[in-house]
Amino acid sequence: MELGSVLEFLSHKTILVTGATGFLAKIFVEKILRVQPKVNKLYLLVRANDAKSALQRFNTEAVAKDLFKVLKEKYGTNLQSFLSEKVILVAGDITCENLGVKDSNLIEEMWQNIDVVVNVAATTNFDERYDIALALNTFGAKNVLNFAAKCVNIKLLLHVSTAYVSGEKPGVMLETPYHLGEALNQAPGLDINTEKKIIEEKLKEFSSDETSTDKSITLAMKDLGIHRANKFGWPNTYVFTKALGEMILGHLKGNMPLVILRPTIITSTYKEPFPGWIEGIRTIDSLAVGYGKGRLACFLGDPESVIDVTPADMVVNAMITAMVAHANQPCETIYHVGSSVSNPLKYKSIQESGYNYFSRHPWINKDGKPISVGKIKVLNSMESFQRYFSLRYLLPLQGLHVVNSATCHAFNGTYSDLKRKISFVLRVVELYKPYLFSKSVYDDTNTRKLCQLVRQNDVEANMFYLNPKTIKWDVYFEHIHLPGAVKHVFK
Repeated sequence: MELGSVLEFLSHKTILVTGATGFLAKIFVEKILRVQPKVNKLYLLVRANDAKSALQRFNTEAVAKDLFKVLKEKYGTNLQSFLSEKVILVAGDITCENLGVKDSNLIEEMWQNIDVVVNVAATTNFDERYDIALALNTFGAKNVLNFAAKCVNIKLLLHVSTAYVSGEKPGVMLETPYHLGEALNQAPGLDINTEKKIIEEKLKEFSSDETSTDKSITLAMKDLGIHRANKFGWPNTYVFTKALGEMILGHLKGNMPLVILRPTIITSTYKEPFPGWIEGIRTIDSLAVGYGKGRLACFLGDPESVIDVTPADMVVNAMITAMVAHANQPCETIYHVGSSVSNPLKYKSIQESGYNYFSRHPWINKDGKPISVGKIKVLNSMESFQRYFSLRYLLPLQGLHVVNSATCHAFNGTYSDLKRKISFVLRVVELYKPYLFSKSVYDDTNTRKLCQLVRQNDVEANMFYLNPKTIKWDVYFEHIHLPGAVKHVFK
């Protein structure tokens, strides 16, 4: 594996990016435009009815964000002119043939010009409806591959997956592919087309049942996804359908140069375009801010567990450099982009950083008073959680049920509300349990080799940094990530 100049490679290249208004894709697009203005074109696929709507979404959900402030400072009033020259917004949908692009002239233009396809489009909800998750994460990946195969100058397909396709297995997870029909638990019968038929039959049942509602269908399709994932050894619908997507790409790629990037938990930017930019609620952020607001009575998780997190800009740098390293090489290469081997972070360290940050920078409540935080109770096993939850919530619920029955259901609303909240908490805990008590670490041999190649070019090494060993986790969380989450997500 060799790595020439990344900037030279990007110069005059044409790149298609799917899921272009998503968190990671926006950082990727901003980085390319900022470091290499000589890029030829970026085709950005956005879910929208037409090009005008796609452009409006990109301007609203990307350009208008703080993420683009460095580009705004660089180009000033000329930014829109620069973007209109370099960026082509494409209305489409990866669940459809030809990515849902309706303009045949545009399709031909893309097939003639595109050098690299970067597939970031996905649904990342752990318990997404099974029909939606399979269409996007599995068959969507297949549609992207088919489109890339028609590009006459194609040099690489880069597919962003997730490290958690490995499921809940303890130990070191290797950067190796999953083969078609290979279940994590060796259960027989895993077939992607069969999964599609099961969904179609289930939806057909609902259409003939007059008692079905949108809500009941959604819940049933979510439960179906979890059930099918568990049957073959995966903990949730998201990682199951992402694993199936990887399988189908590896099986059908032919001579297509393919890189599958598996990031771990993606957190706020470490350095670029500035430290601490983040969008959307990540698991650890909702816990941290709940704690800062004084709403969290306990943390669930093994304090000694390693939580594998990676700043978003390091993931993007890995994407860009892997693109360059593997262009025109007809093989499949897997990258784990994480920190658990190179620079492990323990769950208790995140808890300590949360305490330190919110002690120094307390959350201000509606009355304008600071909220004081203390050392929080940690439930370090599911058994301790179940005992705690029973005493604090289930017993009061049972008591309320008795009182409600004795008072001719005078407390129906209160009882139903509490029951619904308890059901929600139990479902969330079940979904996130594999990550709160994880015994997995993610081998990053390929990524470390990539780091070494990047370091050979002194100028570009500072531009495309991706080594997690450089991160001091307490400094990152207390001075970059938590302040960024408070500023950009929980304003």
